[in-house]
Amino acid sequence: MKPDLKDRLRMDVVNGAKAIFHKGLVDIGEGNVSIRIPEEEELFITPTFSQYETMTEDDVVHLKFDGTQLSKGRRASTEYRLHVAIYKARPKARCVIHTHSPYATMLSVVRKKIPVVLEEMVVFLGGAVNISEFGRAHTYDIGERALKALGTTNAILLANHGVLVCGRTMEHAVKMAELVEKMAMIYWGSFQIGEPVIISEEASRLKEDFDSNFATYGR
Repeated sequence: MKPDLKDRLRMDVVNGAKAIFHKGLVDIGEGNVSIRIPEEEELFITPTFSQYETMTEDDVVHLKFDGTQLSKGRRASTEYRLHVAIYKARPKARCVIHTHSPYATMLSVVRKKIPVVLEEMVVFLGGAVNISEFGRAHTYDIGERALKALGTTNAILLANHGVLVCGRTMEHAVKMAELVEKMAMIYWGSFQIGEPVIISEEASRLKEDFDSNFATYGR
């Protein structure tokens, strides 16, 4: 791997990690961000117990898909198996982000998915945000359950855990993580006023935009 590519990928991870922290989607020590290394079964991922505000490229961990650590220094996030499960199943997925954003995590605890309430959910996420079956953190099991729940979308709620999104670029993945939290807040808030109106059929015409520009599932 060329040194300049290595540096660029590491910086993408740092930028993604800082973005989700500054947007309030994670607290210190929560969540994780990764990027796939092209043409290799390897990834760069945030370290365990991330200190987002002070994170630098040197904190980012180089890891093989089998968990072998190729870099010195910080240890990889213990949730790397969740990321690897997505990369193995979805060649188009270049980045994976896991957050504990409050409203989305609240819905994951009551096992309530987010239906299509705004059109942008179809454009960026591929439709409703479903909920996975519960899987223990730091295991391959949670990755398998996450994949099953994803279907053809880019985002899910991890039961009693948080949010998982995958994207073709880090910018896409950050946008999707932010959008899931926004939709969770809007969906929760709408119940305080009345009954949310679901627009799944009306918004389905936008699925072509999603498939062309943002989808990561195999076709």
